[in-house]
Amino acid sequence: MLANILYITVLFLFLLSLMAIIYKRNLIKLVIALNIAESSVNLFFIVLAYKPESMAPIFTLAPAIEDLRMVLPAPQALILTNIVIGFATTALMLVLAVMTYGKNQTLDVRRLKGVEEHD
Repeated sequence: MLANILYITVLFLFLLSLMAIIYKRNLIKLVIALNIAESSVNLFFIVLAYKPESMAPIFTLAPAIEDLRMVLPAPQALILTNIVIGFATTALMLVLAVMTYGKNQTLDVRRLKGVEEHD
């Protein structure tokens, strides 16, 4: 039951970010939407790796407990790597947004110099 609610939350967050990416034209709002999408992917990996009544993969107590169940450490490592990469790409996108505002005096992607209307 709990896993179904978490899957629904992941889907809701991803669809929310996808709608914001499609409909928003402000560069800062696009960066926020991409961060929400990244968070939904991280939550998806956490939900996939979840096992009820299991412990963190620390093997100090492993011989003492016979029916010990542990979660896989690989998704945790992937999420940690994804957080670091997401931080770097967010910083890059925000720097590009600030530089774009300095050049064009707008954050609206439709009003940037060199962008033509294609109807």
